[in-house]
Amino acid sequence: MKIQESAENYLETILILSERSTYVRSIDIANELNFTKPSVSVAMKKLRENNLITVDGDGYIHLTEDGLAIANRMYERHKLLSDWLTYLGVPKDIATEDACRIEHVISQESFEKIRAHVREMNEHL
Repeated sequence: MKIQESAENYLETILILSERSTYVRSIDIANELNFTKPSVSVAMKKLRENNLITVDGDGYIHLTEDGLAIANRMYERHKLLSDWLTYLGVPKDIATEDACRIEHVISQESFEKIRAHVREMNEHL
C-alpha cells in the first residue's frame, strides 16, 4: 500500500513515542513534531480511517499491525541512512534531516543494497 510521506512520518513518530512511554496521545505527537493539535487530530482521523492506528476510549493511540509494519520500515530506513551518512562524514544534524527525506523516496531495492553494503562494511571494521 502506498501512503503519503506525512502519514509515514506520523506513524514513525507514534512508534518512537511509544518506545519512550507506555501511552501516546495526539498532544504528544503535536509536541514532538511541533504541529498544532488540530493538524494532528485531522491526521489521526485519516490514519484511523485507513486502519493504521486505533484510538482507545482514553484517547491513547496504538499502531495496528499494518501501521506498525510501516512505522518499523520507516524507522529502520531513517536510522540506517542517518548512521551511514554520519559515517561518511556528514554532520549529524544534516545527516538526520537528509535521512528523513530520503527514507520516503528510496526504493526498497536501493535501500536493501545500501543496508547490505553497511552490514558488509561493519563486518570489516
